Formats: sequence, structure tokens, C-alpha cells
Amino acid sequence: MRETMPIHTWQVLRDRIVQFLIYASVLLISAVFIWILADLVRGGFAHLSWEFLTESPRDAGRAGGIASILVSTLLILLVAVLTAVPIAWTTAILLAEFVAVDSAFGKAVRFSLHVLAGVPSIVFGLFGNAFFSVYLGLGFSILSGGLTLACMLLPILASTAEAGLRTVPNAYRMSASALGLTRTAALVHLILPAAAPVLAAGLLLGIGRALAETAALLFTSGYVDRMPDSLLDSGRALALHIFDLSMNVPGGDMPAYASALVLVSLLLCINILAMKFAHGLQRRKIMT
Repeated sequence: MRETMPIHTWQVLRDRIVQFLIYASVLLISAVFIWILADLVRGGFAHLSWEFLTESPRDAGRAGGIASILVSTLLILLVAVLTAVPIAWTTAILLAEFVAVDSAFGKAVRFSLHVLAGVPSIVFGLFGNAFFSVYLGLGFSILSGGLTLACMLLPILASTAEAGLRTVPNAYRMSASALGLTRTAALVHLILPAAAPVLAAGLLLGIGRALAETAALLFTSGYVDRMPDSLLDSGRALALHIFDLSMNVPGGDMPAYASALVLVSLLLCINILAMKFAHGLQRRKIMT
């Protein structure tokens, strides 16, 4: 009994140390986020107003608002998501459900996705400029910027979606097969709803990267801050607008703070809505 006491005490101490480190990491991450958010609120909240959200920029962004910037940002994001999600999730379904893990084809596709995920955004920008803007003749446009962002989102969405599909227990697939369901029916009614939270998390990661992108859009969507009339018009994204105000426009610090606060608030809203939608979808599908 005397020999086992030190071992038990050490195990308890080790567990408490690990627990303390976990809580400390969570508190540190939360503190960094709260500090950034508080700094944005302190610097930009006073500049926020309804006119700031509904008027277009004037005087290089020092006056006016960000209405045209928000419209351009949402259009670029919409093009990117609508283009990338079907391709990425179809690729993930193929890799997770129809291709063996150790197959040469699957390994080649995963290796390609990992390489794409590590490519710098400036390279995507140069590729988008050369292929979409010049070769396809789209020019500096919202469509060109959105398609370039779609290329950037593909590895993130495909990798996270495949990981989420592989976390679904095989019992789901075996039960569906025992009930006579086809693989497509099992995928739609069981596997995809079970993996919905992971799919939503991957989508949020992609949206976060797309909203914060500057270099790729500088070469593709352009720098014009007027209200776009179509997807072929040039449009300035919100992150690029913040960069321009803070680096190139004297006296643009207050609008830059306010624009950054809008960007962070937009990301928070997207996170909350997407997670609620994913959990609601999962609960409805599995219960029915």
C-alpha cells in the first residue's frame, strides 16, 4: 500500500497539471480574442452608424460608408462558396465513401489537396489573374475574384469534409445496408446529417479565410470602391478596404477600425448561424 501511494499521487498531480494547462490554453485564446475585439470596439464603435453601413465610400474612404464594399465582399464570397462547396464536398464523398484509403488514386488526390492548402495566397492571386482575368477575359471583376477564392477554399473544404465523413461510425452504413437502403440514400439520410457539424466547421474555416483574404483579390477582383452593377464589375473586398485605409490613406484609421469591427461581427454572425443550422439539421434528420 505504501508503494502504490506515490504512484497514485503522481497520477492525480499529472491529471491536475494537464487540466490546468487545458484551461489555461482556453483562457489564453479567449483573452486574445476579447482583447482584439475590445480594441476594435474602442477604436471603431464611435464611427459606426446606419449611414456608415448604407453609404458608399467618399474621399478615399475617409468619409461615407462601406455599402459598396459590403456588397462586393458578399458577392465575391457567394461566388467562391457556390463554386467550391459542390466540387469539394463531392470530392470528399468520393474519397471517403467510394475510394479505398490505401488506393493510389486516393493518395494522389489527398497529396494534391495538401499541396494546394500550403500554397501562399499571393500565388493563387497570380494564377487567378493569369487564368481568370487574362486568359478567360474576365478582367478585374467580382467573378474573377470569387473563382480565385474558390480555388483557395477547395483543399480546406475537401479535407475537413472527408475527415468528418470518416468519423461517422460504420454502424450507420451497415444498418442502412441491412435495411435495404442504397448507398446514395444512406449517404443523404444518415451519413451527411451525422457529419453536418464537421461540414459546417470546414465551411466556416473556408468562409473565414475568404473574408480575410487580400493578396489574391488585389490581383483579381480589383480596387474599385463603387457599387458593382454585375459580377463582371470590379469590386473591393472588405479586408482589402481595411488594408488600404490603414496603410495608404492618411486619416483613415477610424474608418479602418469601424470596417474591421464590421468584418469581425460578420464572422461571428456567420459562425453562430451556421452552427445552429448544422445542429438543427443533424437532429431533424437523425430523429426522422
